[in-house]
Formats: sequence, structure tokens, C-alpha cells
Amino acid sequence: MSRPITRYALALDLVDDETKIAAYERAHESIWPEVREHLFAQGVLTMEIYRLGIRMFMVMDVDSEVYSEEAMARASLENEAIVRWETLMWTYQAPTPWTPAGQKWVPMRRIFNLQ
Repeated sequence: MSRPITRYALALDLVDDETKIAAYERAHESIWPEVREHLFAQGVLTMEIYRLGIRMFMVMDVDSEVYSEEAMARASLENEAIVRWETLMWTYQAPTPWTPAGQKWVPMRRIFNLQ
């Protein structure tokens, strides 16, 4: 029996600096094993990040019976490797103009579905 899957579409910007953008992309060519394990443990099934200029778009499919934004946030703060990864990533990232204070990746609202 298949588990229910929820898809998230999220946006975030990068610092407008080619050197930092290149470093961010290099970091994602081979993410830390602790980051990969953490994501899977939290119910993340797939994750893709796309970039256009400084704008990034993430598509994330999660196991709805496992994943919780609150649990993910709590587990992230309790994991030293994740805290280090997120601190490093934030040196490359910037909030979008629509990002509430204190947030990073912001959910996007789907406005069209061909199905």
C-alpha cells in the first residue's frame, strides 16, 4: 500500500554574487551525508532545487505520515551537522522580497495544474 505524498514548492533567493552562487552550487553537487540522512529521516522522499538568476525554486515530495514542518525544524536545531550546514548555506542565501522575517524557504501557491 502506498503512503500519502505531499508536494511542496518553495522559493528562496541567493546573494547576488557569482562567487557565492558558484560555491552554493558546488556544495549541492555532493551534500553532506548527515544532511541527506536527516532529510530522509524526516520523511523527505525527493528534493530538487532549480535556479534562475538569484531566484531558487525547490520541489520537495514528503511522506505525509512522517513529515511535519514543526518536527523538521525541531530535529534540525538538535542536529549539530544540520545547524552547521544551514549556517553555511545562509551565507549564500537571501530572503525573497516576500519572505517573512525569520524564514528562509517560503512556500509558493500553486496557481495552475494541467491535470
